[in-house]
Amino acid sequence: MSKPRYTRRAVLAGTGAAVASPYIWTSAQAQAAGTIKIGLPLALTGPLGSVGQQQKRGAEFHTKLLNEKGGLLGRKIELLIEDTVGNPATCVRKAQEMVERHDCRLFTGITLSSEALAIVPKLAEWNSIFISSDNGDGRLTAESFVPNFFRANTSGPMGTRAVSLYLKDSKLQKFYAIGMDYAWGHNSVQVFENELKRLGREFVGKVFAPTGTKDYSTYVTKIRQSGADAVFTVLAGDDNNAFLAQAAQYQLASKMAMFAEQLEISAMRAVGDACLGMIVSSRYAFTIDNPKNKEFVELWRKEHNGLVPDQFEGEQWQCQQVFQAGITKAGSIEADKLRPALEDIVIDDIKGKVHMRKCDHQGVQAGFVVKAVKKAGFDHPVPEVIATLPAERVTPPCNKMTYDD
Repeated sequence: MSKPRYTRRAVLAGTGAAVASPYIWTSAQAQAAGTIKIGLPLALTGPLGSVGQQQKRGAEFHTKLLNEKGGLLGRKIELLIEDTVGNPATCVRKAQEMVERHDCRLFTGITLSSEALAIVPKLAEWNSIFISSDNGDGRLTAESFVPNFFRANTSGPMGTRAVSLYLKDSKLQKFYAIGMDYAWGHNSVQVFENELKRLGREFVGKVFAPTGTKDYSTYVTKIRQSGADAVFTVLAGDDNNAFLAQAAQYQLASKMAMFAEQLEISAMRAVGDACLGMIVSSRYAFTIDNPKNKEFVELWRKEHNGLVPDQFEGEQWQCQQVFQAGITKAGSIEADKLRPALEDIVIDDIKGKVHMRKCDHQGVQAGFVVKAVKKAGFDHPVPEVIATLPAERVTPPCNKMTYDD
């Protein structure tokens, strides 16, 4: 099947068909007839393009299955998909075009936290709801929180907290951290530093690499020479692949233990044995052992030629499930009706129960720690769940990104 072309004028349904939009509906008209539009300004290309592509696949798969059952409120779902290249200004411009040209008032999939932080101040003006599926920056549910924003995914502080709790019983004493030089990287590294100090461990240093860095040799050398027992990485996409491949060349794993906030299967596939043994917080893993996840993985593999769902494909699916539950409960897509419907909503899905906390719209959910291992039937490492942490232990207090205990 040929892939559709994504243009400003293309409205993409979960089946992959492109439908022309000859005029702009008013909100009342959109409610009365036609489709439910969900906008996904995504970093489909650029250093985090692999993350955006995962989000796209997750949303399209959920939309396809939902539309086959008749959609929502008797209306089919249409996805408006645009490439932002990970640029915040481009993300805002393309989201604004979705509002003005297509009367789209529902958003998800905005890939980078820096893009999300640029979008949230516009939500009230657009009378729009944005449900995050991957944005990690803790500020989005803390100091930068706005009422029309919801986070269905595990946040950066939550992922970092999961690793920190796992390290509580470790004998490792000295830690170094490297993060991507933008909102998510700085936020998660700071949370990790705070958590280590609470554990009485020594945080010996940190460094940040610009998004799109290809040569990590100087960073790896600095980490090797730091005297640390372990390194904590906050990297994704092409940056993660480059760092892990070059860390293996310098035999960093023989020098110190390696931990990370997240590690996609796409990275495991790209770097192979270079990531074996890494211990990582997982926002979603296909190996999570519950009936709904097993059903989801089976459906995904049938649709995607035997491939298992990756981390952000699972997170996007969960986000779409929250959208579905909220719209069904509200009986509407209007922001003033959907917002209270989403507050305190609970779904039970591929990661277990997720409670959308009313006070700051953070999805309260369990934390997972995985280890990159070899597994029969796979030609690349996969995430093996080695710890499941209670939601109340990994989710920060309301409107905060730090922890009290």
